[in-house]
Amino acid sequence: MQSFSLRRLAAATGLDTRLLAMAGALVLIALVFNTLSGGAFLSPRNLWNLAVQSSMVGILATGMVLVIVTRNIDLSVGSVLGAIGMGAAVVQVQILPPDVWWNTPLTILAAVIFGIIIGAFQGFWVAYRQVPSFIVTLAGLLVFRGVAWMVTEGRTVAPMEESFQLLGGGLRGSIGATWSWVLGLLAIAAVVYQLFRARRRRKTYGFAEKPLWGDLLTGGLWIAAIAGFVLTMNSYNRPGTNIAQGIPIPVLLLIGTILVMETIARTTRFGRYVFAYGGNPEAARLAGIDVRKLVLTIFIIMGILAAVAGILATARLNAGVNSTGTLAELSVIAAVVIGGTSLAGGAGSIAGAILGAVIMQSLENGMVLLGLPSALQQVVIGLVLILAVWADVVYRRRVA
Repeated sequence: MQSFSLRRLAAATGLDTRLLAMAGALVLIALVFNTLSGGAFLSPRNLWNLAVQSSMVGILATGMVLVIVTRNIDLSVGSVLGAIGMGAAVVQVQILPPDVWWNTPLTILAAVIFGIIIGAFQGFWVAYRQVPSFIVTLAGLLVFRGVAWMVTEGRTVAPMEESFQLLGGGLRGSIGATWSWVLGLLAIAAVVYQLFRARRRRKTYGFAEKPLWGDLLTGGLWIAAIAGFVLTMNSYNRPGTNIAQGIPIPVLLLIGTILVMETIARTTRFGRYVFAYGGNPEAARLAGIDVRKLVLTIFIIMGILAAVAGILATARLNAGVNSTGTLAELSVIAAVVIGGTSLAGGAGSIAGAILGAVIMQSLENGMVLLGLPSALQQVVIGLVLILAVWADVVYRRRVA
């Protein structure tokens, strides 16, 4: 009776039952860590930091979805992130003149170009030389970590420009309470418009309409989530002041990335080709899809996203550090798999990957709050990855 009710609720609201289960798991994780930490986990300060920490993994996860959907893998994202972050630090601190307004824009441009070159390099070997992506990116994991080390001989490159530091969050890297509410209200207006537009389109084209209570429930959940998020971000004040921090800039970059990647995956021909290729590569080739160009483009996108994540990490640390991004690939792949992307290819979603990223970062954040040793944290993350893959196998057997 319970599963029937859940299916009926999902049919009426259009919500994915798997995402609902993941949201329930996230709430459970938060309540457990909050109890064990004496209320520290759900404090405004920790939730604000958790949002910033989730940004980097979330940005990478949006690209990893496309990579895995096409039956590939990218084990080098952590090293690429670190190499590009170090490259950006060298460009800003050692090459460009300090204290000029165009220093930061040129540094960002240079980092994105680095990302495109690295993504094209790896994508070329996978798409045009038929080298398995596992081997190419495993080699990339070693190559780009070594490149970052050779460029600076292991030295930390600092400090970064103040305008660059804003991109990493920090004390002034947020937009304040007023602009946070402005963006929140715009988001709520967009949700209401999309629900109204969807009902009108279903009626226009003669599709079965969802019950009104289903749309009201969906809209209410979205509005509550947006308002709750803005309230939480505004509840954390800058240390020693009564000034609300508001939404951090890294989170805004994550939201922008989600919108762009969701649009690419859902509404463009390229996105349809990606899922078609992942579902049946031979059929995609016979249908005339240029699969080599498709795979190359996906790795270039992954390189650009690694550049954005590298910029955030370097800005947050206020330095280029050789260890930046170490083991980030595990968190990203785990987030994507937890989010429902199948390692067999052909299925996955940006929304699921973001939810998976928040779950992974909540686990890491909670374990740090409890003071667990880093070795034990890695054990837990590894076990979570195994459980996520096992859950995916069981789910697909039942669906089949």
